Amino acid sequence: MRSYHLTSGGGLDGLSIREHEDPVPGPGQVLVAVRATSLSFRELLVLRGEYVLPVKPDLVPISDGAGEVVAVGPGVRSARAGDRVMGTLFPSWQDGPFAVRHLPQLGGSLDGMLTELAVLGENALVPVPAHLSFEEAATLPCAAVTAWNALTGDGVGLRPGQTLVVQGSGGVSLFALAFAKTLGARVIATTSSPDKAARLAELGADEVIDYRSTPDWPGQVIELTGGRGADRVVDVAGLLERSLRAVTLGGHVACVGFVSESAPPVDPRVLFASGATVRAVAVGSRAQFVAMNRAIEVNRLRPVVDRVFPFDAAADAYRHYASGQAFGKVIIRL
Repeated sequence: MRSYHLTSGGGLDGLSIREHEDPVPGPGQVLVAVRATSLSFRELLVLRGEYVLPVKPDLVPISDGAGEVVAVGPGVRSARAGDRVMGTLFPSWQDGPFAVRHLPQLGGSLDGMLTELAVLGENALVPVPAHLSFEEAATLPCAAVTAWNALTGDGVGLRPGQTLVVQGSGGVSLFALAFAKTLGARVIATTSSPDKAARLAELGADEVIDYRSTPDWPGQVIELTGGRGADRVVDVAGLLERSLRAVTLGGHVACVGFVSESAPPVDPRVLFASGATVRAVAVGSRAQFVAMNRAIEVNRLRPVVDRVFPFDAAADAYRHYASGQAFGKVIIRL
């Protein structure tokens, strides 16, 4: 079998491919033939040595992947050869709140999915929704679960008729847009170009704000909501003060990332004036993954895929994703 290995912080020069003996699953483990993986912003952070969680030396990168079970170890009961599965990013996080004991993660402190064969724990697997391809399923473990958690994981959840703001056209934002529409919400999207604005509208965004031509996009959100503000904001940029200005009194801001190159500190006066809840979202549990998949299956949702690269061109996939030109998910097919 072949696997990519990465020296975190070494950039693409630290990415190499090697051959290994095929692994054998142990007790409670499953051997998965990986069919596709997908990139997310965390993979760029790992590549650059900027990821906030521990990264093991000589890492097999990428947290997100889908494949087919080809062998099971002793004692495995919930998986069998031929099953189409995805791995959970935090394998031990089955349900409930996140905790320190759940920190080990695929593509970080544990080897990830950019490999032809992966050994995963039985309890870390989730079935692929029946209508999705391996390439589509590979987009779900990080970005989709994060979006689902951002909208539903606070114990209250986005409700029909409420207004959500999503930022940009990355994976989390596009999944949040899709989930919000199935939940009956109104969605205001922000973007940087007319072309992307048109595509966001096609995907169901009720209003789209070009933040380059309208730098005061929070003011535009206030105007579009009749002076009230949005009920929720999914903040992927880390520019929390702007999100707090856009949200209604007592609203909810889900902080899911920091793709912006600069993230100024939040003025506490803005935080108190908003009365908002700011919640950091670290992907989600296996239980949330399973619940999200039910929503995906019932609504026949499909992820937005930008491009698919072959396994031997993984470095090109990284370059394309890092360029910022992708609209939707970037896939590496095995």
